[in-house]
Amino acid sequence: MKKNILSLVLIIIATTVFAQDRPNVIVVLADDIGVGDISQYRRLHSENIIVETPTLDQLAKEGIMFTDAHSPAALCAPTRYAIMTGNHCYRSYAPRGVWGSYQPSPIEPGQLTLGHLMKQAGYKTSFFGKWGFGMDFARKDDPNIIYRGPRNKPELDVDITKVMDKGPQQNGFDYSFMYPAGIQDAPYAVYENGVMVPLNKNSEIVQITQKNMDKIGFKLDKMEGLGDSYWNPFEAGELLVNKAVDFIKKSSNSEAPFFMYYCTQAVHKPHTPSKTLNGIKIAGTTPSNHLDMVKELDVQMEMLVNALKEKGIYENTLFIVTSDNGGLLIPESIRSGHSSNDVYRGGKNQAYEGGHRVPFIAHWPNKIKTHSISDKPILGIDIMATLAALTNQNIDDNQAMDSSNLLPILLDEKNIAPHPFLITQSGTGNEAMITEDGWKLIIKLKNEDAFEIDQELIALFNLNENPFEIEAQNLIDNPIYQDKVAHLLNIYNQTRASKVNTGIK
Repeated sequence: MKKNILSLVLIIIATTVFAQDRPNVIVVLADDIGVGDISQYRRLHSENIIVETPTLDQLAKEGIMFTDAHSPAALCAPTRYAIMTGNHCYRSYAPRGVWGSYQPSPIEPGQLTLGHLMKQAGYKTSFFGKWGFGMDFARKDDPNIIYRGPRNKPELDVDITKVMDKGPQQNGFDYSFMYPAGIQDAPYAVYENGVMVPLNKNSEIVQITQKNMDKIGFKLDKMEGLGDSYWNPFEAGELLVNKAVDFIKKSSNSEAPFFMYYCTQAVHKPHTPSKTLNGIKIAGTTPSNHLDMVKELDVQMEMLVNALKEKGIYENTLFIVTSDNGGLLIPESIRSGHSSNDVYRGGKNQAYEGGHRVPFIAHWPNKIKTHSISDKPILGIDIMATLAALTNQNIDDNQAMDSSNLLPILLDEKNIAPHPFLITQSGTGNEAMITEDGWKLIIKLKNEDAFEIDQELIALFNLNENPFEIEAQNLIDNPIYQDKVAHLLNIYNQTRASKVNTGIK
């Protein structure tokens, strides 16, 4: 009997030590945050700081910040698919994004996701916040039929009480607290492990109309639709971060390390900041509701950091923070002197650098050298291969085909080039961008299915010159650079047509 007890104790000790050897991992995907929204990035070019982000700044100073990081797309939905799977947006059935919660998911059966990757490494996996691409809900009149709608009018024939398939639970996440379309689109409801959670004991499923929302003071960003009668996006951030904090506190007592994919609602429209968060006043404390949301993002990060420290696991947690696209061009914020995209031209939805150049911060005490700055060109897609390397997993050739391993850079082990060239895309303008050695070509794709035939060359920029006037001089018609144009166009077309892997594992 004593021998059995001793054996059990040794197993528990060994398991616990193994768990402690493996870091917890938190990946934060901010919504519409540009490099200029993080004050530590802004200080690289200016001391004109309108809103400070002290927690994010501290993570950057104590870790590594990448200055040439890019979202896969200049819009959220295609980016979210790409980061979740480690694939370029064009590998999806809908390269420009899956925008409705009731549309088919772009994640194919058997496709590797961040959730699957970390779960098979023995992590307790969790998803928080905006899912941001399609999933399966049933029809109201027949629970055996999946609802699909036209998205040209409010969709009311859907049973929003639970996710039938293709949500976080089916994609490798043990626990989820999820807004299907963030705070900006239907269903206007919250889901815990795929089941709608009433926001009040008197909650009912109703049509959320602009008239309803006028009563609490905000304008719907997208279409009216079904939701919880107590839907209030002013309370969404606090609800989300408190659930994440609870998860950290409970998971820290577990033998297994945890993985958290935290997709915050900040700072997407409608800009609905919390009145207070973590005892800090938010709403009305900056020049605009938009900048209030930037402040709220930083306070959310403070709450996650504090929870880790309280449980004694901060030192053994890898934090990665990035954004789904470049920052917003909000007039009130701009008038105050704030530049969401720092020195870079344009913003969200655009092919210019401001549309897809994003912050990328990695923090891991005693592992990542403090005050590190990398100018290596990287993509949000690279998170997948980096976490695979961290957990000693090999990725099959047909999975995460465009993700490159950044771990050697994070740990300062060797000087690698994660990507010989970057492929990104804009938003509704249907442009594709390829950048190699600081030369960037913008291509208009008039037909995604016949991209090699139906193209228009829009711009060629030398990003190596005029750092404070990025993309000011379009060289597309300059005869001196026609070989450069042809070279970049050929790389883009050959890469996409061949569907070759572009990631370096």
